[in-house]
Amino acid sequence: MKELIEKIATGFETFKADAELQTEKGNKAAGTRARKASLELEKLLKEFRKSSLDESKK
Repeated sequence: MKELIEKIATGFETFKADAELQTEKGNKAAGTRARKASLELEKLLKEFRKSSLDESKK
């Protein structure tokens, strides 16, 4: 689970950096990367939720 949390943190940093480039500098490619990162984050967060529920049942 710790590894999953690290992946989420890394993914969020990637998303944040690209989203800032898009909003501050109008970088369209960064916007594309940010959207892709958000989809990956969504998957990781769903996986976290599932793992968290499993851990709480133990």
